[in-house]
Amino acid sequence: MSVASCPGCIAAGPIAEASGRNAGLPTHELILPGVHCVACIRSVEGLLNARPDIAAARVNLSRKRVAITAEPGMDPAPWIAALTGIGFEAHEARDTASSGKDDGLTLRLGIAGFAMMNVMLLSVAVWSGATDATRDFFHWIAATISLPAAIYCAQPFFRSAWSALRGARLNMDVPIALAILLACGLSLYETMSGGAHAYFDAALSLTFFLLAGRVLETRMRQAARSAAADLAALEPMRVTRLAGETRVSVPVDDVNAGDTLWLAAGARVPVDGVLASKAAQIDRSALTGESDEIAVTQGAPLTAGEIVLTGPVTMQTTVAAKGSTLRRLIQIAAQAEGARSRYTSLADRAAGVYAPLVHGLSFAAFVGWSVATGDMYHALTIAIATLIITCPCALGLAVPAVATVATGRLFRMGLLVKSETALERLAEVDTVVFDKTGTLSAAALSPEIDMPDQARSVLKALAQSSAHPLSRSVLPLLSDVGAADLDDIVEHRGNGVSALWLGKPVRFGNAAWAGVGQGTVLLIGTAVYPLERKEQVFADATDTIARLRDMGLDVHILTGDSARNAARVAAELGVDRVHAEVDPEAKQDLIEALQADGRKVVMVGDGLNDTLALTRAWASIAPGTALEASQNAADVVLLGQHLSGIPSAIGIARSARRRILENFGLAACYNMVAIPLALAGFATPLMAALAMSTSSITVTLNALRTKA
Repeated sequence: MSVASCPGCIAAGPIAEASGRNAGLPTHELILPGVHCVACIRSVEGLLNARPDIAAARVNLSRKRVAITAEPGMDPAPWIAALTGIGFEAHEARDTASSGKDDGLTLRLGIAGFAMMNVMLLSVAVWSGATDATRDFFHWIAATISLPAAIYCAQPFFRSAWSALRGARLNMDVPIALAILLACGLSLYETMSGGAHAYFDAALSLTFFLLAGRVLETRMRQAARSAAADLAALEPMRVTRLAGETRVSVPVDDVNAGDTLWLAAGARVPVDGVLASKAAQIDRSALTGESDEIAVTQGAPLTAGEIVLTGPVTMQTTVAAKGSTLRRLIQIAAQAEGARSRYTSLADRAAGVYAPLVHGLSFAAFVGWSVATGDMYHALTIAIATLIITCPCALGLAVPAVATVATGRLFRMGLLVKSETALERLAEVDTVVFDKTGTLSAAALSPEIDMPDQARSVLKALAQSSAHPLSRSVLPLLSDVGAADLDDIVEHRGNGVSALWLGKPVRFGNAAWAGVGQGTVLLIGTAVYPLERKEQVFADATDTIARLRDMGLDVHILTGDSARNAARVAAELGVDRVHAEVDPEAKQDLIEALQADGRKVVMVGDGLNDTLALTRAWASIAPGTALEASQNAADVVLLGQHLSGIPSAIGIARSARRRILENFGLAACYNMVAIPLALAGFATPLMAALAMSTSSITVTLNALRTKA
């Protein structure tokens, strides 16, 4: 007997270990929304690695993807079919590029740190009294180490500063690049002329601490990916087109209006069209939010993104692939993402004021001391010290240090922050809009109270054998009985489960499939036991909404489901602002209307129909059970279904914002003390670098105070 921790594992059963073969870089990538645990990984990798047309397969659980090494250009349809056969929904991803690269920042940070420590050791000898040839020798060694290291490690700042100057503007990186170049240039001049002081250690210290801030910031963004790209990933890259009686696998972009497509049970509708088969069961929850499955007949419209629960079926397309509803949603989502990405962070706003001030002070110091003393070299030294001491290290670390602490704490609480400005935007929200179906509630089955214990035992055994969430929803209500021993268990995808119990045929599932009417039933021989279908509110939903209200937030429910179902759930949760029977674009319009009234809205949703609203909202959150596209449209993903993390996310975001503002205040106080000392000539470039480092450490320590 095996124990599995998720429905996919139960469906999959035992699979051989992955072969571990490796034949180069992955050439294909499949999205697996249903992988949840190590057993899932073993099942998927074991199945794929056992195939002769696959050299290697490796599952990434956090991304819910499997990277496959095979011949380029191969049709992945057989692999998807094989995975579907063991209970895993699969879609082909449109790219296999890694999103985890940091453009060499970590390597630059390591090199800068190593060079800085070595040059500081040489500086200790110089500042301890080394003179003449010994001092010059140490200076040349420091120059040999520092100049290549600074030129390589500070390239991100040089490139950014040059881009800003070419556009006739200033940013944070302009004073940084200028300070590094001037410190290196003055130090090289001192070394070549046999001077007493060189400041290579100051240039490297400045580079190291600023790179540390960039690395922290980059690490926060590594999980972020485009919602528009993942919406596109929900659309299969290839479909099965019928040419007479022959099935032909073709790219989805080759589909035209009037084509006949063949769809297996569990497949997503790739293009808008009409049903050509006699009947089918359709799951429209991802697009419309309807909690009930829909029975459709021949000629009924089908929309791209819906799931065919019964099959196989055929459909006739009414538009080309490029004109489908899903493609239209992709385009709108991409536009919405672009609009939200224009949010200006606190650090960027501070830079707009800070950078011109720094340049002005440094230039004023140079001019003032040149006029007062007539010593250009001394004036340049003071100007460099002023530029270094005012260099925005503390400002550069103020945001990423706090964000790293906050995101780390949220991750330990089960929340993944994906956007670099998510915390700042979450801290500003005053309204929370929830999707209903799949976010606050889910469809569930309830057995009749008068069902005998033997029937309940059979029901429990059949439900345990099913991978369907609706079937498994009855298990918590059957904890008081044991599972019956069944034989010949077969799951009929989209219909139900059949078996033999004491020689009798038993069925659990769709009543029409069981041949006994409508709804959902348990059939034991000729005895029929109906099961009531209802919508069950998640256990922590009521407490979560109460906590949000205590935090001063308004709460709305926004759903494509019927007004009757929405009103019942809202009444149970105590929410009086309910918007029902709205399509994806109407959801987007409502979010925009709230924000046009001055509201800062956080949208919480899990379906494809929520993606536009998620991208339009000021901030957005998706459950871990949400569709891949919804998760990647969101700023924060709940690693599970627990809604209690939402108030925690907002609370920590507010705390993080306070810490960021405090860090700006600390940086301002530091500058109020340090700048006059530098302008008065009491700080050398090395002393300025040490003072700058102290301010950076101070803001980092303050960041550790971030809490809910």
